[in-house]
Amino acid sequence: MAFEPVYRVGDALYINLTNRCRNACDFCIRNKQDGVGGAENLWLDHEPAAAEILTAWEAFGPERYAETVFCGYGEPTERLPELLEVARGIRSRRPGVRVRLNTNGHGSLTAGRDITPELAGLVDCVSVSLNAVSAEEYIKLCHPEQGAAAYDAMLAFAGAAAARGLEVVLSVLADTTDEPAARKIAETLGATLRIRSAWG
Repeated sequence: MAFEPVYRVGDALYINLTNRCRNACDFCIRNKQDGVGGAENLWLDHEPAAAEILTAWEAFGPERYAETVFCGYGEPTERLPELLEVARGIRSRRPGVRVRLNTNGHGSLTAGRDITPELAGLVDCVSVSLNAVSAEEYIKLCHPEQGAAAYDAMLAFAGAAAARGLEVVLSVLADTTDEPAARKIAETLGATLRIRSAWG
């Protein structure tokens, strides 16, 4: 086990809030290896408090990096209060730092409310793992605990985030789904589409 709440990938700093996730995606990198980028092991020995995360983040000299990304070996919105607290700390300490949230888009479904108003002003960009162009395809690929409702909730979350003025990027794995259909979904929601590698 390890304690790596903050790690580096390329020119970005990543925040590893939790190892919990309600999806069990076939392609998830954590099924294949323990770490990514500058982190040897992203399996946390405990879920870090906001103060621990901010201390570790500051130690990297965040102003030297292009952005800070909430993305680890779990779904960041599983710890929404801590995510918001850390994001507020980042804004107060380094107002110019770009903040991105990588998410499965289930945060509002899990919280039982639309969380996009809470993200607005704290997060610049929301990158949502679309992964599929239908609920049926999504269930086969991602095995969400919440079933077909998770797919619809993910689309609703992306649309709500875009309506709040957040930059929204929907992503799919290369060669795994109907790219033109995925692009149409993104355009309908006011988002852009990104074709990614398994871990990107």
